[in-house]
Amino acid sequence: MDGEISPSTVADLHASDAPPRIVDIRNPTAFAREHIPESVNIPFEELPDRVAELTDADRIITVCPHGQASVQAARLIGSYEGTTDCQVESMEGGLTAWDGPLASTTQSADEGPEAPF
Repeated sequence: MDGEISPSTVADLHASDAPPRIVDIRNPTAFAREHIPESVNIPFEELPDRVAELTDADRIITVCPHGQASVQAARLIGSYEGTTDCQVESMEGGLTAWDGPLASTTQSADEGPEAPF
């Protein structure tokens, strides 16, 4: 793990021509509700089995609700043989500190089809 990174720096990198791979380690329901756009969801408990999916990244930033579990996730990713040449960081403060836009993959109650009756 290469340390922690501020949310403002993550936002700047996210908007760059070479954005980092942002890995959200929350459960799928929380991720669907809101997440950093273009981030990938790999729940923490699945990370040991799915870390190989990240070997093509040059820079990985892990994200969790408050920035604590993502430190452990970054350490795990950084210790994987296939990511040794990759810069791996945890976003300080987690999503509670994120001031950028959030995406959602869930449908709000008023977005569904109209009831036939």
